[in-house]
Amino acid sequence: MQIWAGLGNPGAQYAMHRHNVGFMAADAIAETYDLSPEKKAFHGWVREGRVGSEKILLLKPGTFMNESGRAIGEAMRFYKLDVGDVTVFHDELDLAAFKVKVKTGGGTAGHNGLRSTEAHIGNAFRRVRLGIGHPGHKDRVTGHVLGNYAKSEMDDLADMLGAIAAEAPRLASGDDVRFMNEVSLRLQN
Repeated sequence: MQIWAGLGNPGAQYAMHRHNVGFMAADAIAETYDLSPEKKAFHGWVREGRVGSEKILLLKPGTFMNESGRAIGEAMRFYKLDVGDVTVFHDELDLAAFKVKVKTGGGTAGHNGLRSTEAHIGNAFRRVRLGIGHPGHKDRVTGHVLGNYAKSEMDDLADMLGAIAAEAPRLASGDDVRFMNEVSLRLQN
């Protein structure tokens, strides 16, 4: 089993924030693969099922971003999994908007959700970095990250989420490079 955690802040008022794109990716995957109905567990919401041939526990922490690691850590310990069985989907300020990159380990780049996850499980987890672009000046970062996607970005957002969901079996099987390549190809068309 793998744990795939989408990061975001709970509540309807945050639903379309760039900071919540991890939740959006989790929802897109859940719908595409007809995972179980959402239920409360591990200080969040979980759905289970198969993506490709792999069993996935899809987790959306119900805490705010700066406490998301607590839910991920509890789920990991409950299922007796290792940090290498965890994948976190999160917004990435230092990646061009709608670009998708995967890496294992690394720093937190000031991301409170990653910082919390690292504090609870260590840093050797896989990250699916979902680009939100940088607004150009550090004084505008908070408003950008905590701002809603613009109407003009909705098609690109839907395309990115659809590509991630379509190629998720490659991620589940551990073929990160092919996942990134196929998502990139889908976004070019």
